[in-house]
Amino acid sequence: MRHKLYHCNQLPHQDDGIYCKCSIIIVAIIILSGCAIQPKVVTEEENKHRVSSDLLLLQKIHDPIQGPISLEEATARALKYNLELQIELTKKTLAQKQLNLKSYDMLPKLVVDLHYDSRSNYSGARSQSLLTGRTSLEPSTSADKDIFSSALGLSWNILDFGVSYYRAQQAADNVLIQEEQKRNAVNRIVQEVRSAYWRAVSYERLISRMHSLKTKVRESLDQVNQMRDERINNPKINFTFKRDLYGIERELNLLQRNLLLAKSQLAELMNIKPGTEFTLVIPDRDLFTKKINITIEDMEQIALESRPELRELFYKKRANAKEVRAAMLQMLPGIELGSRYNYSSNNFLFNPDWLSLGAQLSWNLISIISAPTKLAELETKEKLLDIERLSMSMAVLAQVHVSLAQFSHFNEEYRSAYDYYQVQKRITEQTRIEATVGKVSGHVLIREELNTLLAEVRCDSIYSDLENSYAGIYVSLGVDPIPGNLNNKDLSELTAELAEHWHKR
Repeated sequence: MRHKLYHCNQLPHQDDGIYCKCSIIIVAIIILSGCAIQPKVVTEEENKHRVSSDLLLLQKIHDPIQGPISLEEATARALKYNLELQIELTKKTLAQKQLNLKSYDMLPKLVVDLHYDSRSNYSGARSQSLLTGRTSLEPSTSADKDIFSSALGLSWNILDFGVSYYRAQQAADNVLIQEEQKRNAVNRIVQEVRSAYWRAVSYERLISRMHSLKTKVRESLDQVNQMRDERINNPKINFTFKRDLYGIERELNLLQRNLLLAKSQLAELMNIKPGTEFTLVIPDRDLFTKKINITIEDMEQIALESRPELRELFYKKRANAKEVRAAMLQMLPGIELGSRYNYSSNNFLFNPDWLSLGAQLSWNLISIISAPTKLAELETKEKLLDIERLSMSMAVLAQVHVSLAQFSHFNEEYRSAYDYYQVQKRITEQTRIEATVGKVSGHVLIREELNTLLAEVRCDSIYSDLENSYAGIYVSLGVDPIPGNLNNKDLSELTAELAEHWHKR
């Protein structure tokens, strides 16, 4: 029997030819549209709009400054508006969302399948005898040209459920890891705020006096030079006096350099736009009375239990143990149970809708071959985490001892500087009395006044280091510097809670 083969341009029906041409055009359009995509560089207008939007947003995301900023308010502003901390908080939120998604992976899969099939002609079929090769039936069809079918299926893979269970537990551990990283960021930012605040306080308290001191140094140098030109005094005395003045000026420049950028750094930590004017609360300077009433053994124990870096490594090791269980599960055969409700619009079907049940057993044999390598990798990772934990534990213990030693050193140094400042003030007062009655020259009085101002500058600078070292002890212990969490607290409420929490220490 002779068979005819038809090409698209030789279809026996005109509709079939139109159908084929339309299909070719659609395919061509899809291909050409895919090839036409090119990289699109951001335009100058779009870039300017982004910059203006970001600047406007940066101005709106913090509460307006209504007065001098205290240490507690500066810390509260940093905790609420510091962008680096916001990144850590968002990472924790993202980890929680990922945990929610992983929990859905344990549920059975419920799939809706919709399908539409259209032909330019009937599919048709004929039967042929396998014995004689003769056609036994005339061509016939059992399908419409246009068929819409749908299915609603429910399937559950027991192996995937087990693996998803451990993946969800790993995601839960990741939430806790992000929480420890957030705690670490909070500790670091609070410490940086405290350091910048006290240096900025020192700068604001002393800047006018340092400028006045520099002016007096310059005036005294001019007077010494004039005395040298007029040969009023012994040249050695003049040179000695000039050496003292230059030494004072050099020390002033060093102190001013260390304190100069503190206020800008504090503004950055509080996410205040650079150039914004604000003032700080200037606390009274007195003897430092804060003490650490914890034994060194207790401090070590607290640090090993509370430091976020060590807790993070613990959660990582626990997540690695769950990965071992998931890898062992993947070596087993998977059993999938399924049920589907099907419907077809094909009018030739006697039963257009039906329910089907099924079960499938599959086994990835390659997973058995690769399992020893995978388990060896996870075992090595666990050993690495153990070594990292021991190394971090040793570093934490060292930080506890170093922070305590620094606090003890700065406490002693500040007490010495404070006593020196008090004695120097009395010397200056006595020298002023002697200068009034003519017992000493005016240059001697100027030098003592300069030494007094310099002693005050040194005392205030060391006090800043002492406050930082005191806070550094709590950072080394891993103790949370804030009560509760940061959620749903306005600036005034968080400031008040910080003040109360720190007052109890």
